[in-house]
Amino acid sequence: MDYAIEISDLEKTYHKKNHSSSKVALKSINLKIKKGSFFGLLGPNGAGKSTIINILAGLVKKTSGKVKIGGIDIDENQQATKFKIGIVPQELIIDPFFNVYETLEIYAGYFGIKKALRRTDEIIEALGLKDKSKATPRSLSGGMRRRLLVAKALVHNPEILVLDEPTAGVDVELRNQLWNYVKKLNNNGTTILLTTHYLEEAEQLCDQIAVIDKGQLIANDSKENLMKVLSNKEIIITSGANVSANLFTKIPEINIKNLTANKISITFDPAKIHVEKILEEVYNSKIQITDIVTQQPDLEEIFKHLIAKT
Repeated sequence: MDYAIEISDLEKTYHKKNHSSSKVALKSINLKIKKGSFFGLLGPNGAGKSTIINILAGLVKKTSGKVKIGGIDIDENQQATKFKIGIVPQELIIDPFFNVYETLEIYAGYFGIKKALRRTDEIIEALGLKDKSKATPRSLSGGMRRRLLVAKALVHNPEILVLDEPTAGVDVELRNQLWNYVKKLNNNGTTILLTTHYLEEAEQLCDQIAVIDKGQLIANDSKENLMKVLSNKEIIITSGANVSANLFTKIPEINIKNLTANKISITFDPAKIHVEKILEEVYNSKIQITDIVTQQPDLEEIFKHLIAKT
């Protein structure tokens, strides 16, 4: 199988200058990201996500382990790996002296791309920056600066695009536009590596998800499998009159609690009891139902569950 990124036994320890103490940022990280996947790397602040990305970018030196980008070992040819990957950082750091068009042209020049082969106009158009092409970064809104960072990461047409919290502080409309473009890139074969605190984004976009906490990988699986970590489902019933949880004592496999006087929550494991049996008991209870809603754990609940175990 072809992998866009291969990380083996990766470790990083930050040593203080006086050697009085050190901080372990990564502990034996093993991670393989398939080519063409939309991969989510999740974790709380300080978990080690940015350290991994900075190692991929060549901004931080690893303590030990192996890292391959597009099949190339970063220790053997780091310059070649830079052509394989485009990175959109969290920080809104952009040279203030050049306008949007000039910025992209300069970065294309850094990669040695001949003028005839540059995609500056195409990228500007795709990211909705056409009206701002002559504007300097200082005059751009935070959302527009985010777009420019994405544009910079794409000037050399990388095989892999790394997005480190790309929608932080971005309005909903801009976020949707950005994701539409990124999904198009992914559909055309670009591998996407995403870190985000907006877990609903990861749930909607990613096909593979890894969770890191305290420098260690605590989960790494397909989104489909990860969503099964918490199997419980919930039925919320609203009645036109007061309803007691004691009505359903015949079914020991379920957990019932009153949310309000006329609303109850029924939690159950689908592997142990079928929803039809619960609904049959609800029907037999003769309560007046005005609303019934079913819910199951989302990625945020699963994320919290995994973090709580470490």
